Amino acid sequence: MEAAGYADIAKQIRDAEFENDLNTRLKALEDKHLIVVQLAEAKVAEEKNDEFGNKEKQIERLKSELKAEKETTELKSELAVKDAIVPLQKSVNQLQTKVDSAEKEKQLLEKSLEDKYQTKIKDRDDAIERLRDFKAKLSTKMLGETLEIHCENEFNGIRATAFPNAFFEKDNEVIGGSKGDYIFRESDSNGPDFISIMFDMKNEGDTTATKKKNEDFLEKLDKDRNNKGCEFAILVSVLESDNDLYNKGIVDKSHRYPNMYVIRPQFFIPMITLLRNAAMKSIQVRTELALFKDQNIDITNFENDLNEFKDSFAERYGWASDRFEDAIKQIDKSIKALQDTKANLLKSDDHLRIANNKAQEVTIKRLTKNNSTMKSKFDKLNSDE
Repeated sequence: MEAAGYADIAKQIRDAEFENDLNTRLKALEDKHLIVVQLAEAKVAEEKNDEFGNKEKQIERLKSELKAEKETTELKSELAVKDAIVPLQKSVNQLQTKVDSAEKEKQLLEKSLEDKYQTKIKDRDDAIERLRDFKAKLSTKMLGETLEIHCENEFNGIRATAFPNAFFEKDNEVIGGSKGDYIFRESDSNGPDFISIMFDMKNEGDTTATKKKNEDFLEKLDKDRNNKGCEFAILVSVLESDNDLYNKGIVDKSHRYPNMYVIRPQFFIPMITLLRNAAMKSIQVRTELALFKDQNIDITNFENDLNEFKDSFAERYGWASDRFEDAIKQIDKSIKALQDTKANLLKSDDHLRIANNKAQEVTIKRLTKNNSTMKSKFDKLNSDE
């Protein structure tokens, strides 16, 4: 319909243009013809009846030529319009074919998507209905055990490849009247566990009269974790199924209890993997820290030995310094005594020198000068000699 309308419009445009052109040319020819007729009539008037017949023939011939030219022009115009419309009409037909094909494909795709969507909705509704029927047939204890079995099967399915050296078993030891559900532990060849997790699994049927909250079980889980010496505590729960906080992913409850998390069952394996990989990376840090501590201990011991030596040396230096000062004092005393002795000796030397000088001055004459008895004896002695 659009192509036909376009063709009609194009034809109308061409016809209008042709008609305008034709009218223009006809007007020019008519003017020319009018002039020719007037000339012919004038000539006929002049030539009277002899030439009138020839002019009539000429007029008829001109009319015939004009009609033939008009018909030829109309035919050429029609052919030109047809030549222009044919490729355009072909393109329009091709586009219309593509539009029709695309419309059919769109309808088929919409129908296919609608069928798939309806099928998925039906499958989902059927699955929900089956789960509701299944839950309605289970007791609360059976629901909890079903979640535990689910988690245990999930772990055992990848134990050999992902956790070959890990311990994941039921917690059967009651301490203080309480126990958890499962304990996960893993250690390396160099020492004790590098990660340990206490798990508690909580499930609930849609028809359970008393609805529990996740917060109701955190205190007991923290107590079980502390009783078994575990580093982390994780509550795997389907409680509060309409709570977006728990439905979005892993919920950190460490602000309530240390290293406490609440997760949905689908995050059970990812949570273990996340904590375990982080703990494995910390092993190297712990080793390096231990080595650093050992080095610090060695440095501390060296410093202690050095300080002990310095203290001992200072003590001995103080003692030696005291003895040295005493010795200096004794030496000073000895020097003073020697100096005193030297002074005394010098004084004695003076006295001896004076005494010697005086001794050198002693003669018999001086000795007997005022001693008549001795003088007589010496005189007698000298005479005897």
